[in-house]
Amino acid sequence: MLNNKCVFVIDQNLPLGLIANTAGVLALSIGEAFPGIIGRALEDSQGVFHRGITMLPIPILKGTADSLKEMREAVKAHEPELTVVGFTNVAQTAKHYEDYSEKLESYAPEQIEYLGLALFGPKKVVNKFTGNLGLLR
Repeated sequence: MLNNKCVFVIDQNLPLGLIANTAGVLALSIGEAFPGIIGRALEDSQGVFHRGITMLPIPILKGTADSLKEMREAVKAHEPELTVVGFTNVAQTAKHYEDYSEKLESYAPEQIEYLGLALFGPKKVVNKFTGNLGLLR
């Protein structure tokens, strides 16, 4: 895991609430795919339980709708070495997972817009696609 890196790239033009939602969805998906990145539960000095959190820093970088679409296409050549999670317009507008599944089946790839991408894999590969991006602030 130490040679791996995780980065989120999110459309900087989204409203703040949608940026937060996108980051949350991407985090859950990466955490499910790589449970080993979550640290053990801890207790503070008063014995209060604190669930484990990620042991990897996860920078959130800024992108645009166009750059995310281009990035998603470019990273295909590096899968499965690179794990890619996309949060899309299709998912964001779905009422529940079955709705998302049905909608996604009817969309052509060129109709899908990415609100955010998570990239997880070898640092060198992740940096190849994200090294020139600034932090989302």
